[in-house]
Amino acid sequence: MSTVTDHWRLSESAADFIDEERLNGLLSRPADRGRVREAIAKAMGKEPLDFDETAALVAAGEPDVCEEVFDAARRLKRDVYGNRIVLFAPLYVGNQCTNDCRYCAFRRSNPAAVRRTLSPAELRAQVEAMENKGHRRIILVFGEHPRYSPGFIADCVGEVYSVRAGRGEIRRVNINAAPLDHEGFRTVKAAGIGTYQIFQETYHHATYELIHPGHAPKADYLWRLDAVARAMEAGCDDVGIGALFGLYDWRFEVLGLVAHARHLAGHYGVGPHTISFPRLQPASGVRLPERWRVPDDEFKRLVAILRLAVPYTGLILTAREAPALRREALALGVSQIDAGSRIELGGYTEAGDAQVLDHEQFRLGDIRPLDEVMCELLLDGYVPSFCTACYRLGRTGEHFMEFAIPGFIQRFCTPNALATLMEYLVDYAGPATRAAGEAAVERELDGLPEGDRKDALQGRLRQIRETDERDLYI
Repeated sequence: MSTVTDHWRLSESAADFIDEERLNGLLSRPADRGRVREAIAKAMGKEPLDFDETAALVAAGEPDVCEEVFDAARRLKRDVYGNRIVLFAPLYVGNQCTNDCRYCAFRRSNPAAVRRTLSPAELRAQVEAMENKGHRRIILVFGEHPRYSPGFIADCVGEVYSVRAGRGEIRRVNINAAPLDHEGFRTVKAAGIGTYQIFQETYHHATYELIHPGHAPKADYLWRLDAVARAMEAGCDDVGIGALFGLYDWRFEVLGLVAHARHLAGHYGVGPHTISFPRLQPASGVRLPERWRVPDDEFKRLVAILRLAVPYTGLILTAREAPALRREALALGVSQIDAGSRIELGGYTEAGDAQVLDHEQFRLGDIRPLDEVMCELLLDGYVPSFCTACYRLGRTGEHFMEFAIPGFIQRFCTPNALATLMEYLVDYAGPATRAAGEAAVERELDGLPEGDRKDALQGRLRQIRETDERDLYI
């Protein structure tokens, strides 16, 4: 059978680095408390874990040992990221698709799916609606279809950046799209994208083949596995990976994600910017498998294990999960969430308060308004952040790691997070969120050391409160 990889150039590091025999061997080992504590000690030193160490954490199922893992993940999250939570929202541009993924409502053989691609005017209307709610960071989502070429994606990115609604603007556009070749990645990078995100879905070969049938582009395991490496070679220095949990054994998928992160770090000097770990959710025309369903308690374990295994990689918790679980999982290592999300085509202007299942890829667990999520985060002691300063000042990829690994990133992130929070409080927040936010700002200021940096931040906050000046960052 002819595959995509017969016709396009792979990356210089292209390899199927998922050694199933080795990973399964590690997963067959019995639990060992001593090895768990050694792995935790290494992670607390902010060193990434290897396969053996990650597998030791995966095997640790006893409640008291799990609590040790949870406690370590909480402490590591605070040490590296503080109490900041970065917020974004997805914007679906089109759901035409040539693939037939068995778990996806947008698969080509699903007659119930309502097919649509937003026109430039419709795209602008969605962005205006998002800006009027306070969004600053979005991810554009595209089906895998010839219509969604690199040029089309680049045009959409440019359209988004051009929209201004009142004081609103989108400052970072990430994309979730089909694997591209090197030239395609150069095209979208030139359009000013932030992170290029793509999920392998499952790292287990037989499962991958089963759920991606036929001759569709996505059936090519290696072409997809190699996508973020090609993106990095083409200049996209921030990439995001992920697995769809519920397709296969979650323990294997965790090791697969770690293998992917280690492969990138070994060949390009830096691993993925983010890792996502969505769970399967109901979708129109889809019958979900039950065998590999991930219960809530095991889901929280995998979040904590990933936090310890990849200390400097952002962890994204999506709105697929219900609010109560999101609240629990946040403390275990999550650094980014989406909020106020709608995933119907045109959903930010047309969907109302209810989900429309035949218009969306899957059912969301959390469709609360952005302001409600912001208020809850603030009351729980977090600092919601829309900061994009590192990306716009070139502190990305290897440069980001130069700042992040010594811990210096908090010198930039806390002040910039507070500035973007103040923008939200002044321009968009309801009374309860405004009150909780002002209290949080004062609390954070009290915790900053005296000096020029604190003085500069207080000056920026005053400008935001008293003038129309925005986008003030360090």
